[in-house]
Amino acid sequence: MLWQEVEAEINRIANRFYEDQLPDGSWGYPFETGISSDCYLIILLRMLEINDEELIRSLVNRIVKKQESNGAWKLFYDEGDGNVSTTVEAYYALLFSGYRKRHEPEMLRAKQFILSKGGIQEAHTFTKIMLAITGQYEWPAYFSIPVEVMLLPLSFPVNFFDLSVFGRVNFAPILILADYKYSIKSEQSPDLSDLFIGQNRAFFGDFGLNDDQNLEWHSVLNLIKHGIQSIVDPDQSHEAALKRTEEYMLKRIEPDGTFECFYSATFLMIFALLARGYAKTDPIIRRAVQGLKSMICQIGGNLHAQYTTANVWNTTLISYALQEAGLSPSTKVIQKANQYILSRQQNKYGDWAVHNPHAKPGGWGFSDMNTINPDVDDSTAALRAIRRLAPENAIYRRAWERGMDWVLSMQNSDGGWPAFERNVDKEFLTLLPIEEGQDILIDPSTPDLTGRTLGFLGDCTYLNRHYPMIKRGIKWLLDSQREDGSWFGRWGICYLYGTWAAVTGMRAVGVPHDHPSIQKAVTWLKKTQNPDGGWGESCRSDIEKRYIPLGVSTRTHTAWALDALIAASGDTTPEIERGIRFLAGGEGQEKWIRQYPKGKGMAGAFYIHYHSYDYIWPLLALVHYKKKFF
Repeated sequence: MLWQEVEAEINRIANRFYEDQLPDGSWGYPFETGISSDCYLIILLRMLEINDEELIRSLVNRIVKKQESNGAWKLFYDEGDGNVSTTVEAYYALLFSGYRKRHEPEMLRAKQFILSKGGIQEAHTFTKIMLAITGQYEWPAYFSIPVEVMLLPLSFPVNFFDLSVFGRVNFAPILILADYKYSIKSEQSPDLSDLFIGQNRAFFGDFGLNDDQNLEWHSVLNLIKHGIQSIVDPDQSHEAALKRTEEYMLKRIEPDGTFECFYSATFLMIFALLARGYAKTDPIIRRAVQGLKSMICQIGGNLHAQYTTANVWNTTLISYALQEAGLSPSTKVIQKANQYILSRQQNKYGDWAVHNPHAKPGGWGFSDMNTINPDVDDSTAALRAIRRLAPENAIYRRAWERGMDWVLSMQNSDGGWPAFERNVDKEFLTLLPIEEGQDILIDPSTPDLTGRTLGFLGDCTYLNRHYPMIKRGIKWLLDSQREDGSWFGRWGICYLYGTWAAVTGMRAVGVPHDHPSIQKAVTWLKKTQNPDGGWGESCRSDIEKRYIPLGVSTRTHTAWALDALIAASGDTTPEIERGIRFLAGGEGQEKWIRQYPKGKGMAGAFYIHYHSYDYIWPLLALVHYKKKFF
C-alpha cells in the first residue's frame, strides 16, 4: 500500500542521515560545482610552486573523467555539445599539471572543440581574467572601472557597496589586478597561443569601452569618473585606492584563511596580493591556500575542490526535516546538530550592516567557517531547526530572538527579501558588460527568498497575512508572478524552485488555497508533470529565462512541485498521488539524473549539485503528505 511505501522511504532517508552525521553534529555533503575550481586549484598550486603531486593527480583524474567524447566539458548534462569556458579551463589545467600532453588524443579533441567554437576569445569574462593573470591573455588597454571607485563615499549615487557582496569580493581583487595589468608565469606555464583564432586578444565587449550599444553603461562610468574627479585628490587617490582595496580584502579573511569563504574571491585575492608585492610564501597567502585545500572533499574516488562548504546549510535543513519527520529535539542526533547550528550563529557586523545599520548581528551563513557574511535563507533555516527548543531553553531563546530580529530587518523596501543585503538592487549596475551580470552584481528581492521567508514566518511564528510586513511580502510575490502562473527562482533550478517557494510561503501565512494566484500556479505545476509522476527542469531554463523541461524526472524537482501542490490542496489529487509514488520508489535513476544540478550561482557559468538535496526535499514532501492526508 502507498502509505507503507511512504513510511519506508521516510525511514530510509532518516537512517541515511543518522549514518552520515559528522562528529561535530554537522552534515558535510558535498557542494559540487563541476570542474572549474579543480582546474583553478591546479593552476594556483603550479603558479605558487606548491608541488602537492598527490592532490594534483587526483584533481587531474577527476577532470579527465568528466570529459565528453567530443573533447569538451559541460556544466550540465543537456548543455548542447559543451561549454567553451570550462573546456578552456580544463585544457589549460591539464597541460599545466604536467600529467597530460597536448599531443594526446583527448587533448587534441579538446583543442579542436575550442577552435570550432571560435577559439579562446569566446571564453567567459572571468575565464579571460584568470588567463590574463597567468600570462595567457592580454589585459585591456583601459579597464573601464578605475580602482579609485573604492574611494567614493556611501553618499555618492554610485559606490562600491552598491554591488552585491559576491560582486564586491570578486571585483575588489580584480580592480587591483587590472590596475597593475598583473601577469605572472612559471617555468611550467603552458602556451595557449594556439587556441586563438586571428590576432584579436583583447577583451573588447567584456570590459573595454568599444561597445557602442552600451551607452547607458557609459553614462554610469562618466558619473563615476566625475565623482572621482570632484571628490578625490588626484595626487593621492591612486595609491590610497589600491591600499583601501587591499585592506578591504584583508579585513574579510575568514578564520580558515579564505576571502569570505568564496573560492573565486580567494583565488583572485592571492594574485592581487602578489601584485601588491607580497611574496608567494607570505603567511596570508599560505593560509589562503590552506583554506582552499580545507574545502576539498572526495567524490567518486577523486578529490574535488569545493567552491565553498555547505555544512551550515545542510545541517539546518536536515535538523528541521528530521524534526518534521517526528524526531524529538532531545534525541542525540538533533541535539548534536542544533549545538553545531548554535555555534555558527554570527556575532560580528559584516558588510550587510552598511545598508542595514540599525540591526544587530544574529544571522547564519552558508559554509562552515563563515563568520561575517550571513544570509536570509540560511538564517530562516537555522531558526526552523532550533524553534522547538527556544521556548524552554534560554540559550536557544536568545539565539532565536537575535536571528528573528536580523531576518525581519532584512526585508527590502519593495516588500521582498534578498539573500545577503538590503536594497542592493540598482539595476543599472547590471549594464556592466559581463555575461549574466544580474546574478552577481546586485542582490534584489527574489521569489524564492521572499517565499521561503514568508514560509518560515507562517510556519514558525504567529505572524500571518494580516501583519503589515507579511502583507508587503505577499504583494511583492503576487506582483512578480509570471503570466503562466510560475515564479522564477534565483538560487535553484529554476521555475519549479521559485514556484514551490512562492506557493508554500503564501499558504503558510494564510493566503487561501483558492486564491487566483495559487490556483494559477497549481495549474502550471500540473501541466509540467511528467508521465512517470515526477517533475524535472533543465538548467537551460535559467539561461533562456523560460521553463524548459529536462525530459526526465528528478527527486528534488518532484519534491518541490509536490510540496507546493500539497500546500495548495485541500484534498489529495491524482497528480499528488502520482508524484508521491515516484518519490516513494527510491533512487532508482541513472547516474546523470541523480547528479544533475539543482542549484545555481550564475546563469550559464555556475551550477551546483547539492548532494544532500535528493534526501532533504523528498523527506519533507513525504512527511507533509503524510501529515496532511494520512
